[in-house]
Amino acid sequence: MEVLKTPIEGLLVIKPKIFIDDRGNFFESWSQESFAENGLDLNFVQDNQSLSNKGVLRGLHFQNPPFAQGKLVRVISGSVLDVVVDIRKESSTYGQYFSIELNKENKTILWIPPGFAHGFISLEDDTILSYKCTGVYNSEYEDALLWSDIDLNIDWGFTNPLVSTKDLVAGNFKNFVSQF
Repeated sequence: MEVLKTPIEGLLVIKPKIFIDDRGNFFESWSQESFAENGLDLNFVQDNQSLSNKGVLRGLHFQNPPFAQGKLVRVISGSVLDVVVDIRKESSTYGQYFSIELNKENKTILWIPPGFAHGFISLEDDTILSYKCTGVYNSEYEDALLWSDIDLNIDWGFTNPLVSTKDLVAGNFKNFVSQF
C-alpha cells in the first residue's frame, strides 16, 4: 500500500495494492500489520456502513473527547466527495478542509484521525460507504458543523443536496468552541 500525506497534518490518503486478473480484483482494505508498518498503530472497535442515493449529503460529524473517533473511510460501491475539516484548535490548519473523491474504481482509503469533522456527498445512486472507527458511538458526545457554513466555504458540487434535519441545524464554525 502507498500512504500519501495531505496538506493537513495527520490526515492520510491510502492507496491499496490492487491485484487484478480475469476474475476481477483483490485488495486488502485493512491489515493491522501493514498499517502499523506505516506508522498507523490503530485499534478499531466499530464498523459502520451507509447507503446513499445521488445528492445525499451527510455531515459534518464528529464526536468530542473522551469519545472522539478516528475513521478509516472507503467506498464499496458508487462514489462520494469526502470532506474533512480540521477542528484541532492548536493545528496550523484549524478550520481548513480537505476533500477527495472516493469511489469503487480508485479504491482509495482515507484515514481521518480524531479532531476532524467528517462529511460526504454521494455522487451516484446506491453508494455504499464503509468506515472503521477507533471509538464507539456515543450520542451524548456527538456534534456537527453546518455543511453549508460560509466561513468553511466548502465546494460540495451540489446546490440542493438532500440533508437530514439534524444536519440542517448544525452549528456554525464562527461560534464553534473546539474540545480538541
